[in-house]
Amino acid sequence: MTAKEQKYLITTAIDYTNDVIHIGHAYQKILADCVARYQRLKRGDKDVYFLTGTDEYGTTNEKAAKDRNVSPKQHVDEISARDRAQLDALNVSYDRFFRTTDEDHTKTASDFYKKVFDAGDIYKDKYKGLYCEGCESYKTFSELNEEGQCLLHPTRKIQELEEVNYFFKWSKYSDFLRALVNSERFVLPQGKKKEMLAFIENGIKDIPITRPTYKVTWGIPVPNDPEQVIYVWFDALINYFTAAKPLGFWDDSTEIVHILGKDNAKWHVLLWPAMLKSASERVPDTIYVHGFINLDGQKISKSRGNVILPTDLVNKYGVDAVRYYFLKHGPIVEDVDISIKHLEETYNSDLANGLGNTVARLAKLAENSGFEFDFAEGELNLDDLKPIEEDFRIDIALQNVWKNLADLDKHINENTPWAIKEANTLKEVLTYEITKLREVALLLQPFMPETSKQILSQFSSQKITARSALFPRLA
Repeated sequence: MTAKEQKYLITTAIDYTNDVIHIGHAYQKILADCVARYQRLKRGDKDVYFLTGTDEYGTTNEKAAKDRNVSPKQHVDEISARDRAQLDALNVSYDRFFRTTDEDHTKTASDFYKKVFDAGDIYKDKYKGLYCEGCESYKTFSELNEEGQCLLHPTRKIQELEEVNYFFKWSKYSDFLRALVNSERFVLPQGKKKEMLAFIENGIKDIPITRPTYKVTWGIPVPNDPEQVIYVWFDALINYFTAAKPLGFWDDSTEIVHILGKDNAKWHVLLWPAMLKSASERVPDTIYVHGFINLDGQKISKSRGNVILPTDLVNKYGVDAVRYYFLKHGPIVEDVDISIKHLEETYNSDLANGLGNTVARLAKLAENSGFEFDFAEGELNLDDLKPIEEDFRIDIALQNVWKNLADLDKHINENTPWAIKEANTLKEVLTYEITKLREVALLLQPFMPETSKQILSQFSSQKITARSALFPRLA
């Protein structure tokens, strides 16, 4: 089956609604959006489905609502809407913004639980151990720091729980998971594969998948026990299945890709496939795990007061400048450190003095020439974007586009169209250079969709005229 014949499902992790997302959360949505836009160019819009959204049940969300003195539903409605506004500001082209409080999910999660229960993979037992409320995750001592705190939420106190829950027979699927993780493209980048294999070799233990209602009321009721609610991770992971299955995007004719941060890797790489196997459903093809963003050398967090909302950046620098910076310098493989200073330096060097200057020069040259230009629609050659397809290396694909831009600048400087007196020669040079700029604009579609549209619009008229700067230089 060729790519054009095969459908493509791409998802991000869904975010807790304890508070509105910041730029660290939004990075993976920009990343997935770039992949989705590339796949639409390759396969067509109707064969690509892009899913993102919010994870709205569990202790974290329930307590956040209590702190604000509002109902859990009122709280998650508000935060989910604010999260969606952040993604809309970044021009994230999701097909569905999913909420785990959606009616179809309540039914699907309950039905999924029943299938796993009927398969004999759920049993009732007592849990005694450690729990991180920030992760909504059960912890072992090996997953804590020297002070006995969660590595991801060191300011939160680890809870010691003793309660009766329903458990999932996760350990039963250890051999299945080992083979799956060892397969060629199931976990990317390759370094993440070693981490997941190490977790398996340390011994996968059965995991509680429910919480008693006297401790957590905000959740989907367990079908066979109204005194329990489905544990947030078991519920949340099913969101992909809820959205995709009825639309025909969870079958063997679909390539299924999850993109997420390293804090969510264990659940997506190891728990989710085991759940699917138990329910006799197919597993994803690839799980891509990116690193974290730090701001000026520090983790981004509300307690540190260094949270930056996507809208803060978009309002100041423009949506495509923000997208460009994070697609070029984001934590595609490893953690990265960003700063506003570096963002502004990149803006001036790559966009104002780079792409924006090239567009302005050519537009002015075309306007001054007085020529009328005729251009065909132009065929999109995706070869330079192949790193997106092969290894999800958006950053390398973007470098390839900028190399084309550099080649164009070199051609302009070497041929000096401003100095050419002979009309036919000048028109030939300008036609070649404008064609090359249009090719760059076509390649920019997944990365900087609005900029791509503006360039193609400006250089599609017979009479090309100069316009205001695409990226005004920052002082």
